[in-house]
Amino acid sequence: MSLFKKLFSSQKKETLDKGLEKSKTSFLGKLSKAVAGKSKVDDDVLDDLEEVLVASDVGVETTLKIIKAIEARVAKDKYVGTDELNEILREEIARLLSETNSGDATEFEIPKGKKPYVIMVVGVNGVGKTTTIGKLAYQFKQKGLKVVLGAGDTFRAAAIDQLQIWADRVDIPIVKQQMGSDPASVAFDTLSSAVTQDADVVIIDTAGRLHNKINLMNELSKVSRVMQKVVPETPHDVLLVLDGSTGQNAFEQAKQFTKATNVTSLAVTKLDGTAKGGVVIGISDQFKIPVKYIGVGEGIEDLQVFNKYEFVDSFFSKN
Repeated sequence: MSLFKKLFSSQKKETLDKGLEKSKTSFLGKLSKAVAGKSKVDDDVLDDLEEVLVASDVGVETTLKIIKAIEARVAKDKYVGTDELNEILREEIARLLSETNSGDATEFEIPKGKKPYVIMVVGVNGVGKTTTIGKLAYQFKQKGLKVVLGAGDTFRAAAIDQLQIWADRVDIPIVKQQMGSDPASVAFDTLSSAVTQDADVVIIDTAGRLHNKINLMNELSKVSRVMQKVVPETPHDVLLVLDGSTGQNAFEQAKQFTKATNVTSLAVTKLDGTAKGGVVIGISDQFKIPVKYIGVGEGIEDLQVFNKYEFVDSFFSKN
């Protein structure tokens, strides 16, 4: 039985389908041209498929893995029709995503036994970092969790102001200091406040600069060390936010941040405004870091927990 013969949450799935519409239309359009007039998956079709995947920002290395897997299936089954190619692609990409994204989570939740659960959010300016923090805080609050925000990007007044707007919108407390303050000091105050308030979740914003790897590494390490004075073994999650619409540039950002700090999860934003949704597949595969959240719209509820089966079903569905 196909992995995809299952029921998904209808409202969430509709939002995901709509958010991935541009990526799906672009990909399936290119795929249709690649197999036009052909009935069998042969070397020519595979060459064309390789071009389609690379053009869809899946990335060269990940594309070669997918092609190799399909070649193995073609060799084993002897004859594979082009009408089967879509289903085979879905299964192979879901299998690839399973190597990193082992869970099939559909709900916003935090591990038990870690209170407060501390998330440090990293990423360059302009990727949707503050918006992701705000939407994440909203989702956790909807689950009945008590959330505290920390405005650790003290290098831009706008970053502090934007986070304050989200805190007001979601109606949750925020800890902030003046622009130019030590980010580690903000993190310390945030965790101290969260412990006093018996908060469940703490989300710390950090400076969105790739000024250079060493400075970034030192800064994030210092923030982590200072937080550990209040709550040991924090942060529990280092969430890297990437702008999906930048395609291959998102790969480069992921490369820089994974060198600078121990990134443990990914959020890929702005997938609704781009045809580059394939970047989710490539980044997950190349960096072996689970994609935890995806942004598929501008609404406050349009940040979704990433579920590989739902994603692949939306990406390849012809209906």
